[in-house]
Amino acid sequence: MEQMPDLSVTTRHALQEAILTPRFYTTDFKAIDALDIDRNGLRDEFEWIREEFERDYNRNHFKRTEEFLANFDDMPARQLFIEFLERSCTAEFSGCILYAEMVKHLKDPTLRSIFRCMSRDEGRHAGFLNKTMADLNVALDLSVLQKRKKYTYFQPKFIFYTVYLSEKIGYSRYITIYRHLEKHPDRIIHPIFKWFEQWCNDEYRHGEFFSMLMRSQPELLNKPANRRWIRFFLLAVYATMYLNDSRRADFYRALGLDWRQYDQEVIRLCNRIATQVYPETLPVDDPRFFRHLDRAAEYDVRANELANRGGAVNQAQAARLRAGIVLRLLATYRLPPLPTRETTKWRGLEGFPNYPGPGWQARRVAAAD
Repeated sequence: MEQMPDLSVTTRHALQEAILTPRFYTTDFKAIDALDIDRNGLRDEFEWIREEFERDYNRNHFKRTEEFLANFDDMPARQLFIEFLERSCTAEFSGCILYAEMVKHLKDPTLRSIFRCMSRDEGRHAGFLNKTMADLNVALDLSVLQKRKKYTYFQPKFIFYTVYLSEKIGYSRYITIYRHLEKHPDRIIHPIFKWFEQWCNDEYRHGEFFSMLMRSQPELLNKPANRRWIRFFLLAVYATMYLNDSRRADFYRALGLDWRQYDQEVIRLCNRIATQVYPETLPVDDPRFFRHLDRAAEYDVRANELANRGGAVNQAQAARLRAGIVLRLLATYRLPPLPTRETTKWRGLEGFPNYPGPGWQARRVAAAD
């Protein structure tokens, strides 16, 4: 890696590329611009969600209070909490940049407006996290990340699959932590967790848009090859979270959570939500599913321990364990998928705005009079 003596430790860490670290993405913007979102009659839904985004429900939510200025030098799992902030901030900023690029390249005014609002949301989230790190005397230079972090190219359909899941699993993670701490306020180690309930609604709404975008292009969902890609990205997102969190068990313990139970609850929720658009999801209730992920997490922890010890023998054993992770994930992928049926389809969050059907604009005007 190039020498970067002028950068903070956290910025240098965020610039590193590894399989489990947050990435910046780029794509074929011309191909996305060429999509016909009218051909399946969803224009009215796109106009509805555009108006939802423009309402900017969280305009005044991300304002820090004096609670953030307390001394957190002795907080539990402080370094792991900082890593949590760094990873979250990098991921949010990644979305901010990608959506801003969409605004630059797309011509459709509705899509441009939606991506502009989503970039606004992600930038707001990243800024809130970054200021929280600054409170802890930790510097993460986002302008450096934008200029120097490697951008991973994905073709448009892969962007849709992975960003949809990223938004929905982000919602699932934040709301699960929030609901837990609501019941156990004594485990709130930092005030930022009190902001999660409204915050995660932004993530959920972003996912709703990508769901709509994929429904407007049904071949992305129904072709056999694309179904296999959907299952691949479902597993990639779930396994990445599982392995990452198994490495940070002490952080979740500080919140009063068992990382394994937490992750399984999050995956089950995200998998249920994904039935709103995906024709099949992963069989998370098959006992073999989490058995394979548990073994993969165990191999990952042992492989990292061996690799850190150094020496040819330890490195060889670590490589063997990493090959075992691949085999476990392959076995998980090959489990029979769960087909989505009308009776099992996700119907939306209770109390969360859903598309009310044609004529919503006239009804809204009538209600306002």
